[in-house]
Amino acid sequence: MADRRTLYSYRNQKGKRNRLLKVLFIFFALYIIYNCLTAFVFSVWVINNDTMQPGLYYGDRVIVTSFKPLWGNKSDNAISLKRGDIVLIDKRDERDQKWPLKVVDGAVRFFTAQRISIFSGRGQYYLKRVIALPGDEISMTDYVFKVRAAGNSFSLTEYELSDNPYHPFIPRTSSLWDESLPFSGNMDTIILGSEEYFVVSDDRSNTNDSRTWGPVMPQQITAKAVLRFWPFNRLRLF
Repeated sequence: MADRRTLYSYRNQKGKRNRLLKVLFIFFALYIIYNCLTAFVFSVWVINNDTMQPGLYYGDRVIVTSFKPLWGNKSDNAISLKRGDIVLIDKRDERDQKWPLKVVDGAVRFFTAQRISIFSGRGQYYLKRVIALPGDEISMTDYVFKVRAAGNSFSLTEYELSDNPYHPFIPRTSSLWDESLPFSGNMDTIILGSEEYFVVSDDRSNTNDSRTWGPVMPQQITAKAVLRFWPFNRLRLF
């Protein structure tokens, strides 16, 4: 009896509670730090489709730098974007951006090492390549874009203007496929507004990009890809 009383004494119970509270506090602190880092510094994304092949393949793991401003105009990007950059596009509905859903999504992503989101399967986040910047004039012929940079008098291909070399997948289309059919390889000339970016898939047969959405705004561009670290044999800085 004495041993049992000692084992379950008030002092021992208090010590157990303190240890449990300490573990919970450490876990909560790590969770807060994790969410701050992924929201404002960097995060890891697992590619779950082939829309960016051959630049990125299904299963690749990519580190992206976040640049959500802590204060000031939320439409301002803390990191300047260049043609050829791969960026993370946030196409969530305004209802999905309410803080309770953000908290739940952050917890799910925390416990699943960024592999699962409560928004999974709803087409919320996209990795795409920046082709044109605000003020650019852009057109497409046979799935290759021509861009006249703002202030220039002549157009160049997307490859000539890009600071980052890349090689998109150009699909083969039937001779019967013409501009009267949806998603042809051609696009009429458009001029981007002062806060508009044109982003596309490297796999040009996939049209879930600015060709169907239209240009994206700065507040929809939440991060920029900087490193593919997996698989190791294709380690690459962007």
